[in-house]
Amino acid sequence: MKYNIKEVYVDPSVRNLPFVVKAIRRLGKEYGREGVCSGDLSLGEKEDLLAKDRVYFVSYPGEVLKPCPGTTEHICCGYQILNIGTNCPMDCSYCILQSYFNQPGVRIFGNIEQRLQDVFGVIDAFNDRIFRVGTGEFTDSLALDPVVGWTELLVPEFSRRRNAVLELKTKTDHVERLLRIGVRDRIIVSWSLNAAEIVFHEEHGAASLKKRLEAARRCQEEGYVLGFHFDPLIYYPGWREDYLRTLELMDKLLEPKGIIWISLGSFRFMPQLKYIIWRRHPRSIVTKGEFVPGRDGKMRYFKPIRVELYSFMREQLEQWSQDLGLYLCMESPDIWETSMGWNPGNTESLSAYLDERVRKIFG
Repeated sequence: MKYNIKEVYVDPSVRNLPFVVKAIRRLGKEYGREGVCSGDLSLGEKEDLLAKDRVYFVSYPGEVLKPCPGTTEHICCGYQILNIGTNCPMDCSYCILQSYFNQPGVRIFGNIEQRLQDVFGVIDAFNDRIFRVGTGEFTDSLALDPVVGWTELLVPEFSRRRNAVLELKTKTDHVERLLRIGVRDRIIVSWSLNAAEIVFHEEHGAASLKKRLEAARRCQEEGYVLGFHFDPLIYYPGWREDYLRTLELMDKLLEPKGIIWISLGSFRFMPQLKYIIWRRHPRSIVTKGEFVPGRDGKMRYFKPIRVELYSFMREQLEQWSQDLGLYLCMESPDIWETSMGWNPGNTESLSAYLDERVRKIFG
């Protein structure tokens, strides 16, 4: 899968860093010319901010490792976000990043190799706790890995630590570089999945559902632990049949053993995102459901709809296996109880549940 990258910009402060030098060499061979960005990378035109054909290598001064912020009165999984960049070359209609960032293009943090010293300093200082770390919150973990080489930088370091796991979450089939790395321990390769109808019409530039699951099978056969995220689940006419076909394809291609967790989350969004979707993706169906303002300010499906979505997915997945580490993403205790049949009660308890999954799978 090759993206339409036309320009590469490099902040002078990171130009000579080894990580950037190697990445620029690969990008130059694949995509063409390199420019030099100015010190101020913010732009006024929103469409320019969403340009997917520009890659910026910049220095990131903020915290590289920080906890998922969660959301008011909803249970969070206690995830740690490793911030390696923002935005990605895909263009999913529902992507929340469309309304969050005010800086242009796909941004890659060129000083990440240096900042990892701080990250591992924190992880090593707290060897009595488990760090569940992921890079797929603000960008796709593998979309640009063929040329940027994130996995070569991160996988060996995480693999040798007993109190951390690294989750690489993607909508691509870019696993070639990952499969060439000689370590597997403490690494989780995860895919964001959906109904094929949603993948085709809403996840522009992403790999097809079948290609994702075929890539997952390759990783499973090569010894990697897998994770999956059905988020966002979309409620539309025919959703049951379409999601069931996705689950049937999983059953055909994968073994449930070795899957560490599967999360479920329904479509939710800040109100302003709706207008961005209408403008940028006028044929999208994702905003056509029945939404109400949640306690966190986000628009969410009515509770009965969310319960229906989660209950169906749970019932179908549990027919496949009773040991999949199912959990809900950013949901209230009452939704947990009604749709999942149990309720962790709070973020700390859900974190403990997922930490136990890590111990069970990795030891």
